Amino acid sequence: MEIRLVKSSDYNNISPLINDWWGGRQMSDMLPKLFFVHFNNTSFIAEKDSEIIGFLIGFLSQSYANEAYIHFVGVHPDFRKYGIGKQLYKEFFHVVQKHDRNIVRAVTSPVNKVSIAYHKKMGFEIEEGDSEVGGVPVHTSYDGSDQGRVLFKKYLG
Repeated sequence: MEIRLVKSSDYNNISPLINDWWGGRQMSDMLPKLFFVHFNNTSFIAEKDSEIIGFLIGFLSQSYANEAYIHFVGVHPDFRKYGIGKQLYKEFFHVVQKHDRNIVRAVTSPVNKVSIAYHKKMGFEIEEGDSEVGGVPVHTSYDGSDQGRVLFKKYLG
């Protein structure tokens, strides 16, 4: 497996995969091409035999000089449980630290139990919310009306 920086042309390969990788959930609108064009020095592709098997789209915060944000991560369903996501996160953490940042943030939907468990396993803390869903703190209407989100924060060494 090889991990490399994304290129703007990767959008055309990844976009059609997203909804399938998310079990039919309509997720592709959450990852427009601009992320592949403007954040390609902090976003990564995992490939095996020239096939995309994972990706991480992240960026350095423009508003908070000490922070970075992971926007979207995906691993092909056939390649999950092989540490690909962990390797993508570690690559992102390395770039973040090279830019003297030590806080990484991420957000997920409260229905995405796999994402919540994964972020906790990766050392992220769940930020206190204004309500709870299934025992998990949630920020109600974070992404609009009835769009509550679970917010994560990780401090890097």
